[in-house]
Amino acid sequence: MAVADTDSYVKWAAALVADRRIDGELVVLDTEVAVSDVQLRAALTGSGLPPERARRASFTDLPARLARADVVVAAARGPVARVVAREASRRDPCPVIVSGLPGISVPATWRALHFRRRCDLMIVHSHREVREFRALAKERAIDQRFALATLPFARRIADADPAGRGGTDLVFAAQAIVPRAREDRRRVARILVETAKATPDARVVVKLRGRPGEHETHREEDGYVDLLTELGPLPANLVVSYEPMSRALDRAEGLVTVSSTAAIEAAARGIPVVALDTFGVDETLINTVFRGSGLLGTADDVIARRMRHPDPGWLGDNYFHDVEDDTWIPMLRDLVRCRTAGDLAPRAVSEPVGGALRDAWHRRLAIGSRDRTFSGAVAVAIGVPARYLMHAVRALLRLRA
Repeated sequence: MAVADTDSYVKWAAALVADRRIDGELVVLDTEVAVSDVQLRAALTGSGLPPERARRASFTDLPARLARADVVVAAARGPVARVVAREASRRDPCPVIVSGLPGISVPATWRALHFRRRCDLMIVHSHREVREFRALAKERAIDQRFALATLPFARRIADADPAGRGGTDLVFAAQAIVPRAREDRRRVARILVETAKATPDARVVVKLRGRPGEHETHREEDGYVDLLTELGPLPANLVVSYEPMSRALDRAEGLVTVSSTAAIEAAARGIPVVALDTFGVDETLINTVFRGSGLLGTADDVIARRMRHPDPGWLGDNYFHDVEDDTWIPMLRDLVRCRTAGDLAPRAVSEPVGGALRDAWHRRLAIGSRDRTFSGAVAVAIGVPARYLMHAVRALLRLRA
């Protein structure tokens, strides 16, 4: 049973539990940023998971949904994964609790590990990610197992046509927080306009993940629809699309992004890519993984449609390993066997002071206004002023230092 709420996690979780070796279902948890029905249909497209195996549930419904699961996948942002894992750990018998990240996860981050301390296993998608997360866990003294899984929505490159699919669209995979600065995002918008003008007989498709009013995994401050509108009359061949990425790639000549996992999805299908390095290559842009890939390119490359295929030497360590290298199914089977036999104790996680009130605060942070419990209201009444006070004290201490 996978529990997810936002678009990228729903897409990942649906494809994961659709694996033919898994008897899996998906629960879409009702949070403030849960996918709309349209986003849910898009996420299920191409995942292999039948719509009837994806159900919505409130947090109060969750215990009953989890009661019959051998494995619970907390397929959500860190704060939500934390409360889902805690709720799953309260079941008797306790299921094996798994979590993971839905795409490119280089660099490995401490927060990703911290929120998932209660999980028995964490799924990542490249040999490099396994190596980097293990090193970080050791450095931070966090006890965690890591399993390797091929990104479920990316076909193996060995099965792809190296010349691509013969499409003519140049697809731009937008991201909510990369780049983050408004002027940088305006610059991307201008690059897209220039690209459309340079080849007026071929489309530039701005592939967005949420319509106005819909939510994404990360909150977007400066959306591309508004930024493009500010630039004045747009070329007729510059269009905005909300369709599933898989369908957009069916008509693609190439894909442009800063660091979206769509680059992996495209490359797996033999569609050339430019990972735009106009703003540099660093951890804040989540694009350091593309060093040595042969995919980094400039604005001029995009405008001239000089797309690239990945360097063969980069593939094996970065998302295109042999499927035989995957370890997640055998590790899950072993963990379920051990838990059933009583040889795998539920994770003991030391929690900060606060007890039930702290739990309520974490729940409120995770699901927001969808938490209508009395304990959640009390936690907000106490927690919000306390948080502001804590930030003020820390700021004062920094000034004195």
